[in-house]
Amino acid sequence: QVQLVESGGGLVQPGGSLKLSCAYSGLPLDYYAIGWFRQAPGKEREGVSSISGSGASTSYADSVKGRFIISREDTKNTVYLQMSSLKPEDTAVYYCAADLRGYYRSSLSHRDYDYWGQGTQVTVSS
Repeated sequence: QVQLVESGGGLVQPGGSLKLSCAYSGLPLDYYAIGWFRQAPGKEREGVSSISGSGASTSYADSVKGRFIISREDTKNTVYLQMSSLKPEDTAVYYCAADLRGYYRSSLSHRDYDYWGQGTQVTVSS
């Protein structure tokens, strides 16, 4: 069974950095796209970034381009989201998810994802 566990969230000052991790188990990581999503109170879940199962395709929301970098480490079955120049509007619960049909695509639509983690809180505040 596919399982995803996020870690690395916390409190950071504006302009700071955090690195989120998504540990994947159940099946080989490189068969699936992994996406990062976030949801702030009172707002809809938003696709932040994703990486295809092949690793050849990545996607970023316009709001995070140039600040966030997604990567994966196959030997550790882990996908990372390096977040820099953080802003208060980045505050949200961050989720990772697996797209079982995502070998070639890197979708930012939550409808394309089959399995979800429990989320990790990121708070950007002074």
